[in-house]
Amino acid sequence: MTTKKMYVEQRAATGDFAVRKAGSKRASVVVPTQKKAIAKAKKLNPGAAPRVERVRRTASGKPDQWRKA
Repeated sequence: MTTKKMYVEQRAATGDFAVRKAGSKRASVVVPTQKKAIAKAKKLNPGAAPRVERVRRTASGKPDQWRKA
């Protein structure tokens, strides 16, 4: 098991989702949906919950905040 955190974030230019390791410049995986990105992040780093970027405004949150998946 790796100790690096994985992040799932939406790419602004294309609208798809990138899975990145903390501090990386390039995405490990790019997929069309957030659900698929979370699944890939969990597969790449089993046993650790990936951090997921909030992509919409809600009563309890706004974009550019992170939650555990």
